[in-house]
Amino acid sequence: MLLTMMSAKGTMSLLKTGTMFLTVLLVVPALLKLFIVTVEEGWTAIRTRNGKPIIRKPKGSPESAGEVVVLRPGSHGAFPLFYWYKLVDVRCRATDLPARELTGAGGHQHRVHASFEWRPIPSGHDLRVFELDVVNVKERASNLVGAALRDAVRRIDGEDLPHNDEINTRVLAACGAEIRDACGVELVRVMITGDALTDGYLMAEALRSTDRAPEAAAALHALN
Repeated sequence: MLLTMMSAKGTMSLLKTGTMFLTVLLVVPALLKLFIVTVEEGWTAIRTRNGKPIIRKPKGSPESAGEVVVLRPGSHGAFPLFYWYKLVDVRCRATDLPARELTGAGGHQHRVHASFEWRPIPSGHDLRVFELDVVNVKERASNLVGAALRDAVRRIDGEDLPHNDEINTRVLAACGAEIRDACGVELVRVMITGDALTDGYLMAEALRSTDRAPEAAAALHALN
């Protein structure tokens, strides 16, 4: 039996058997993976052909805009092989706005630090997600959020900014839809850290408080 296995015929038989097992265990699963798209949490796969998204239109309504073919997290079949998929990161990301001096309705000046969270919208008519690589979406969204924040602060009376929830609700209502249409991203939340506690700002606040004191006002009236 050993001599038979050591013979040329036996060796060839062993090689064929080993090659068959390796093919079944290694090559076939590797080939099958070519036909499966696995999408991880926080990512979405948009099916594209020649770099353009594939639109699925509802039956019976050809005039409809249709929906982009989107794969959610999980494993999906990718038949036939010549369909391509573009992975899009749909996790939230935060963008900081520069500190600004904003004046409220009562004339009080607030030094406001703010940031906002946003994420791409990878479905439906919102195809601007494909522009994220070439268009500065953060800059466009920052301008819209900054303008809405300025208008929101201008309507505030008193010397204290409202709670973050209130500011967030006002800004979302003011510019959420516009940011979706202009940038193709969803505005998730706007956060304000409030007046900056810097030495220069505190000194300016103290001087303004002194100027508003009755003694200072009386002295100014006497000079006039």
